[in-house]
Amino acid sequence: MALSNIVLLSQVAGYVVALILSLCIVVPMSLHQDEFRGHCLLFSTGVWQESDGQFNVSWASQAYCNYSIFVGVALFLASVIQIYRLGLFLYQGTDSSFLSAFIDVVSSMILCGMTIMAALMITLGFMVWCQNMTQRFPSCEMAAGQVIDKQDGIDTQGFYVELGTAQFGVWGSFATWVGLTVFALLKLCRYHQIENIRVSMYRERQRLINENAESPGSSLGRESTNTQTTVTAE
Repeated sequence: MALSNIVLLSQVAGYVVALILSLCIVVPMSLHQDEFRGHCLLFSTGVWQESDGQFNVSWASQAYCNYSIFVGVALFLASVIQIYRLGLFLYQGTDSSFLSAFIDVVSSMILCGMTIMAALMITLGFMVWCQNMTQRFPSCEMAAGQVIDKQDGIDTQGFYVELGTAQFGVWGSFATWVGLTVFALLKLCRYHQIENIRVSMYRERQRLINENAESPGSSLGRESTNTQTTVTAE
C-alpha cells in the first residue's frame, strides 16, 4: 500500500476517534448545565452554612461551560466534514491538493489551541469545585447525589461522572487532534518534497533540451569548415 493511502486511512481513523470524543464533551457538559439549572460549576466557589448544612454558592460565569460545549460542537462538525471529505478521496482513489493540505494543517492547529484551552478550563474549574466539596465530604465523588443547594434547586446526582467524562473527552480530543495535525504536516511535507522534485526535473529537462539545441549547430559549423578546407586544397 502506498504511503499516501496509509496516511489517508490513518487520518480517517483519527477523525472517527475525534468524532466520538467530541460527543464525550458535548453530551455530559450539556447534561450538567441542565441539571444545574443553567449554572456552571467550573470555578464556582461558596461557603458551607453551619445552620442548615447548605452550600451557599457563588456561581462562576456560564461562559466556561458554554465555551467547552462550543469547542465540542466545533470538533464534532470538523470531524464529520473531514470524514466525508477524506472518505470520498479513498473511494475515488485520489488525495487532497497542496492547498487543501495546508488548510488542514492550519485548521488542526487552531482546533488544538481551542481544545487545550477547554481542557484546562474543565480540569482546573472542576478542581476548584471539588476543593469546596471536600470541605464537607470525604471526597468530591461523595458529594454527588447530596442535596447541597436547595435554594438553586440543582441536581447533583451525576455531576462527578459528567465532569469526569468531559475531562476524558477533552484531553482525549486534544491528543487526537495533535496526532491529526502531525499527519496533516506529514502530507504537506510530502507534497512540498514532490513539488521540489518536479521543479528539479523540469530544470534538468530544460538543461538537456538547451544542450541538444546547441549540439547540431556546432556539428554543422565543424562540417562547413571541413568542406571549405577541402575546396581550398583542391
